[in-house]
Amino acid sequence: MAVFEGTFTQTDSFRFAIVIGRFNDLVTTKLLEGCQDCLKRHGVNVDPQGTQVDYAWVPGSFEVPIVARQLALSDRYDAIICLGAIIRGQTPHFDYVAAEVSKGIAAVGFQTGVPVVFGILTTDTLQQALERAGIKSNLGWNYAMSALEMASLMKQMKNVSSAENGSHLAAGAAAPLPATALKSASPEPTAT
Repeated sequence: MAVFEGTFTQTDSFRFAIVIGRFNDLVTTKLLEGCQDCLKRHGVNVDPQGTQVDYAWVPGSFEVPIVARQLALSDRYDAIICLGAIIRGQTPHFDYVAAEVSKGIAAVGFQTGVPVVFGILTTDTLQQALERAGIKSNLGWNYAMSALEMASLMKQMKNVSSAENGSHLAAGAAAPLPATALKSASPEPTAT
């Protein structure tokens, strides 16, 4: 049996996309800075003009999943980091937005097979959000660590799958469907 674990080294071949909600940008820009700091310290070139990280700014957290899905479908990225901040107000708006964003981001990963990191803060107050975005600690760092680990883990698993598929093909077994064929053949989820 094998043990698969992601690492935080050999990051020079990885490509990441970061989707950032502008709403509550006082918080989200700090999350982005923490995320960039972590990636940079692990050997990733975070320059927007570079080749390793692309940035997509969207109006708010609600728009993050659709852009993350489009990026994941491009097959260009090893992981996608979603950053946003949803702060509770005096209406139920918070509950609706938070629920839909979390479901949407999870669906992107399930539908595409690309690791998608949930970096959306859901807090009761602006103070709580600021504490999580740098006053006490910056969760942007943690989100980047998750992306690095998942990118590495998925690469290992793909390499093992490729090697196993190659050995089965050598033995005369039928070739498995390519991932793109599986994506297009699977039905879209329906709303209930």
